[in-house]
Amino acid sequence: MFHSPTTATARRRALRAGLASGQLMRFPGVFNPLSAMLVERLGFEGVYVSGAVVSASLGLPDIGLTTQSELGRMSTEVSRVTSLPALVDADTGFGEALNAARTVNVLEDAGASGCHIEDQVNPKRCGHLDGKEVVTTEVMCRRIRAAAWARRDEAFVICARTDARASEGVHGVIERSKAYLDAGADMIFPEALTNAREFEQVRQALDAPILANMTEFGKSDLLTSATLASIGVNVAIYPVTLLRLAMAAAARGLREMATVGTQKGLLEDMQSRAELYELLGYGDYMRLDAELAATPTREP
Repeated sequence: MFHSPTTATARRRALRAGLASGQLMRFPGVFNPLSAMLVERLGFEGVYVSGAVVSASLGLPDIGLTTQSELGRMSTEVSRVTSLPALVDADTGFGEALNAARTVNVLEDAGASGCHIEDQVNPKRCGHLDGKEVVTTEVMCRRIRAAAWARRDEAFVICARTDARASEGVHGVIERSKAYLDAGADMIFPEALTNAREFEQVRQALDAPILANMTEFGKSDLLTSATLASIGVNVAIYPVTLLRLAMAAAARGLREMATVGTQKGLLEDMQSRAELYELLGYGDYMRLDAELAATPTREP
């Protein structure tokens, strides 16, 4: 009740089994533990902890301002409440090789099932903005080797993200990805590919799981789950979708409250009290409390 009934290792093994299954796994980005519970309730295969969402939740832009501890805290809170594997956006590993190694340990302790580390320079930028710079392949390989060396649970998944599409083209993405796999990565995240054909090129070139970022308002076409599955993509993430939906709904509601003076006309758009309590398992907590209160205390 207070925590997920599954262990961190079980969730990591579930992620690896999903990657080996050949089926598409869908990981919506979550912005708090409650949204992670909803993702699980609605039948998705995993949850995603987005660096962009963590920074936005703190009122900061996604330009490398958040800290390792802030990401670790959100990862802990999310992993606590869901039986689904949680994949975490670890940016550049918060530095270079030693930082990447420690980041993996922090996220293991948080209960995460895996993380991705990218080849941007520090400080990084949002993956779908112009002007990104990437480090050399050798520097990124050091980050990946350190991350793979640091993990204590061999089931923890190390994903290498490359942002080289804009500067080196799809060929550069593929060549870098091969080097990252040789350095110890388990999965490749080719960021900001533009269309299905580019995903197909990467899929055909690599003998490893690949991840597709289906973020809105970016450089990638928003491909359907069916299309991604037909290409052979293993994981699709939807990093900021839930936060954008929630913030847009909140803005609409606040505008109506400000102009009309009451929230009465918004009730049909709200999650009801009963729906919230059902998602939280409110009744289970009340029954447990009653059972504990009724248990006789042994006299000393």
